[in-house]
Formats: sequence, structure tokens, C-alpha cells
Amino acid sequence: MIRFQCEHCAHKISVQDKHAGKRVKCQKCGSVGEVPAKSTIVDFHCESCGQKISVPQVHAGKKCKCPKCKSIVVVPTRPEAPAKCVSTVRFTCSSCNQEIEEPETSRGKLVECPHCRSYVPVPSEKMPAQKAEALVQPGKEEGIFEKRLEAPQEPETEIEAEEAEPAAQRKLPWIIDIFLYPGSKAGLTTLAIIVVIPLLIRIAVKCLAEFSRQFPPLLVLLAVIAIVGFLVRVVLYLYLYWYVCECIRDSAAGGLRAPETLAYTPGLGEMLWQGLRILGCLLVFFAPMLIYYQRAKQTDTVFWALLAYAVFFFPMALLAVVMFDSLRGLNPILLISSIFSTFLPYCAMVLVFVSAAFLIVQERPNTRGSPVSAFIVYCVGIYLAMVVAHLLGWFYHRYEQELNWEV
Repeated sequence: MIRFQCEHCAHKISVQDKHAGKRVKCQKCGSVGEVPAKSTIVDFHCESCGQKISVPQVHAGKKCKCPKCKSIVVVPTRPEAPAKCVSTVRFTCSSCNQEIEEPETSRGKLVECPHCRSYVPVPSEKMPAQKAEALVQPGKEEGIFEKRLEAPQEPETEIEAEEAEPAAQRKLPWIIDIFLYPGSKAGLTTLAIIVVIPLLIRIAVKCLAEFSRQFPPLLVLLAVIAIVGFLVRVVLYLYLYWYVCECIRDSAAGGLRAPETLAYTPGLGEMLWQGLRILGCLLVFFAPMLIYYQRAKQTDTVFWALLAYAVFFFPMALLAVVMFDSLRGLNPILLISSIFSTFLPYCAMVLVFVSAAFLIVQERPNTRGSPVSAFIVYCVGIYLAMVVAHLLGWFYHRYEQELNWEV
């Protein structure tokens, strides 16, 4: 049995040895992670009370506090031998006359009575078993206890976890299943937020504009709502860019449906920097084409060559920027070597990108003068953006070894 800790929520997971190297889903937070080759949880027993303690292997060699007897213990660097039976000594508390049982190694030490919370000494080996006189009464032991047992924060004891199942597999052909990626509850909720809120703001502005013709003082309210609506749309678009990047990362980890992100939605600053990184990526590849078109005013061979350069390199560049979470993903050596190592599947993915972009661009002229058609194309565009993000992340998941990115 392999036991390890979820990287996102620290939940302890147990899987069979045959799942080593596979990706599994945490039953607590739902994130997907890879099963290590061997257990990364250290199990050992407290030398004082025999309590079983489980901590991550990264704490090996450090001091911690036993969750039962509060004694200071050192996490072993190697798995301990099977625990032996711990001999005990029985004596009576002088405060409550209740019987106490402690390990033999506790003789001559102060221990806490589990019944009345008083602190009593454990009889030494040379003393006959008798009533132990309480040295500290309830309510007065806090100071002595803290001085005697100062230690790092108590590690969590093992949480018994159900066996994690291997990551879900596609039930439909991948060419169909990828279009169902935004169909999760989280994906549809995000799509509704991005689509409905701007629509409501636009309706409110148009209604106020009509009423302000009859009642001019409403122009002040109209201006306020228009400014607030503009700021809200900016924030929503930044969130959309951030969520698309999260779809890429989640798919790169093996996710098959749009992820739930409401619990850890970032701040405005993080979304802004994510949007700026995407903007920088777009400018690096599409700015040369746009600048040339502005000067030449024609679509000649040079224009199409610059467009082909942008379309061919942009998907890999976007994937690298998102996975590295930095513009250093635009390193040309990295991009060229990554494309050559996955040339044929990458070309197929680029064709999907081009098809999705062509579909949106081709339909936009047909929406002029038709708000309903424009709204439908807008919704389809956001939906396809999530699908393309999933395809890009799944490409990394499928060819992670060939790409060999240290992210």
C-alpha cells in the first residue's frame, strides 16, 4: 500500500501499489495528483505512550509533539521496526481515587490524570504502588505544562482515507468528449456569470438611457451605472482569462471537466498579471502581422507568412507561459525544441485552434444588426475558449515526457 499526502489540501491518501505513477483524484478536495513510487508518510509510535503518529516524510529528523501524551518525540528518518508491547504501571490518583495506567517508561515523571486533570507523579520502580499525591490541581497546571512541553506545532494524526480511484477515463471518443469539457457545474456557472452579468448591465444602461430622455436628472445615475458597468466587465474579462488558464492547468493535471475555482478565486492583482502575461504572449506573435498590415494596407505574401508564424507558434507559447506562470515560457529555444519533439500531434492541435478561430471570425459579420445572433456567437466563443484550453492542457498531460518541462 502506498500512502501519500494531497499537495492541495494535505489529505492523506492510500492506494494500492499497482497504481504507482498513475494520476488519482483526492476524495476531499477533488484535485488530481500523481501517485509516488513509494509511500511518503512516516509512521512511528510515541516512546512514552505508544500512540501511533503519522507525518509527511519531509519532517523526518525534526521534533514534534505527541497528540496523546504531549511528549516531545523525534520523527525517525527510517521506518521503525514493528512496535513491541509496551509494559505499563498502574497506580491511583490521590485527588479523584481513580486508577491510572501509564507506560513503564513514565516512572518518576509527572503525568496528567485523565479523570480529574491533576498532575501526579508516577511511582518509581523502588516505590511500592500507592496513591500518588497530586502536585498540581486543575486550573493551575497550564503554566507548568507549557514550560515542560514546549515544542513545534502538533502534527496531525493519520486520517483514514478511502482508497483513491485512478483518474477518470474518457467515456466517449475524445473528439466528442472534449466539447463536453465546459459542461460541468463549475464550467456552466462560470459561463453564466461571464455572459449574464454584462447582459444585465447593458439592459440596465439602455433602459436608463430611454428614461433619462423623459427625466434628465437620471443622466447622473446613468453615468454612474455606465462607469460601474465598465469596471465590472473589465473584472469579469480578467477573471475569464484567469479561468481559461486554470482550465489549462487542470487539464494538464488530468482533469476532464471544467474545474471548481470559486473556493480559491484569486485577487484582482493576480488576475491582472495573468491577463498581462496573455496579452504579452499575443503581442509577441501577432503584433508583427498587425504592424505590417497597418503599413502595407494589403494582404500579400509577407502578411500571410507573419500570420502563419503567429498561428503556428502561439499555442505552444501560450501553454508554456501558463505552465511556467511566467513570460520565460516565450524562450524561443524552448518553444522550437518542444514543437519538434511533438511535431505531428502539435500540428493536429494547431488545426483545431485554427478551426475554432475561423468559426468565430466567419460568423461575426453575420451578427451585425442582430443582437440575438451577436449574443449567441459571444456565448459560443467563450464555450470554445474553454474547449481549446482543455485541449491545450490535455496536450501537455499526454506529452509531458516528450516536452520535458521542469514546471
